[in-house]
Amino acid sequence: MEESGRDELLAAAVRMRERGDAGEARSLLLELVERYPDDPEVAYQTAWAHDVLGREAEAVPFYERAVRGGGLSTEDRCGALLGLGSTYRVLGRYPEAVATLRRAVAEFPDDGALRAFLAMALYNTGRHEDALRLTLTLLAATSEDPGVRRYRRAIEEYARDLDATV
Repeated sequence: MEESGRDELLAAAVRMRERGDAGEARSLLLELVERYPDDPEVAYQTAWAHDVLGREAEAVPFYERAVRGGGLSTEDRCGALLGLGSTYRVLGRYPEAVATLRRAVAEFPDDGALRAFLAMALYNTGRHEDALRLTLTLLAATSEDPGVRRYRRAIEEYARDLDATV
């Protein structure tokens, strides 16, 4: 199959998933994986289709393959790292979730979704203070709520030391 055929089939599978036909997308993507086993974009889209279908355990190897090397766009790499970290968390693989999401946050420090998922994984590992600190910092930085905006500096300050008193 030539590259243009791959691109057309991959685009068709993405459209299927986006319109709610994740099962059909998965079937097509599994065929593409057979033909392009080392293609990170095909692996990422295959992982995503599995996730949408609630087949998280089956999604993991595809996410791992997608993020292992280069080849993904910046946006897709960020999404694949988030998907992998989130999937590890849902499967109860909390240390792997934290490690993956920490790596992702280091690579994409401005992505709030990554920090939110990292906070959840930290919570799952019993690191409640770190999880709350990260959540409050994210809230202060991104909220449009007038009250949060008004007390932004105080929230950021308290987030640095949740146990501080005067």
